[in-house]
Amino acid sequence: MEILHHEPMDSVVVLIEFASSDLWRKHLRRSNFISCEEVLSTEEGKSAALACMLSTATHTWLTFLHSPVKIVAAIGCLEELQCLNTAEAVIMWAWTTGVMNAVDHDGWKLVGDDTLRFYQTHGIGRLTALKRHITDTIMERKHLSFLMTHYESSPCRMGSVKRPVPSTRPWIEFSHTDLTDLRVSQACQLRRLYHLFGHDLATRKEEVAVEEVDGEMGVSLGRPVIPVPFTDWAYEYP
Repeated sequence: MEILHHEPMDSVVVLIEFASSDLWRKHLRRSNFISCEEVLSTEEGKSAALACMLSTATHTWLTFLHSPVKIVAAIGCLEELQCLNTAEAVIMWAWTTGVMNAVDHDGWKLVGDDTLRFYQTHGIGRLTALKRHITDTIMERKHLSFLMTHYESSPCRMGSVKRPVPSTRPWIEFSHTDLTDLRVSQACQLRRLYHLFGHDLATRKEEVAVEEVDGEMGVSLGRPVIPVPFTDWAYEYP
């Protein structure tokens, strides 16, 4: 991969890819990610990272974090290094970009199980940020460019996966139908997330209380109460 104009966020992208690589993973140290963790400590930082990741995977590095196995490997490596902000950015990448085909059930089970474990271990309250990123419309054109590069026919990721061809146009005009399809895809992702946590929180009887705080979803851990299903958020579909 050739990076002509290096930006700090480019380093984040490279390090995340290294975390997913069998060749590089064992050579990484927490000190490598100190600046990444600082940048990704805010939602704005994560959004900027996702934008850079999308551009990289569309125009220059088409295999960047492109499989469920690599995604889970990166999350595990970053957790071991206690780089939770960077690990969370990887989870957001998996859920928001469409890198995984919607009908890849085995892949989604692998990523879903790891997502569930991560948030149950490190705080269910973090899910509010993930939900916002899934439905974010600010990067919708970058999303569409990425999806059209990787799939034959549909931004809903239902078409056959094709051999990616780098996009040479930084800005592509999309139809109203394309944008509508993307928002339907986002709604389906949100539903997938609700089902994952709503079902498992109910069946595993997690001692988690979910309550509204200033209009946002807050979580209080450690109290034995009946969980509120995440499907209560369903009215916020885009």
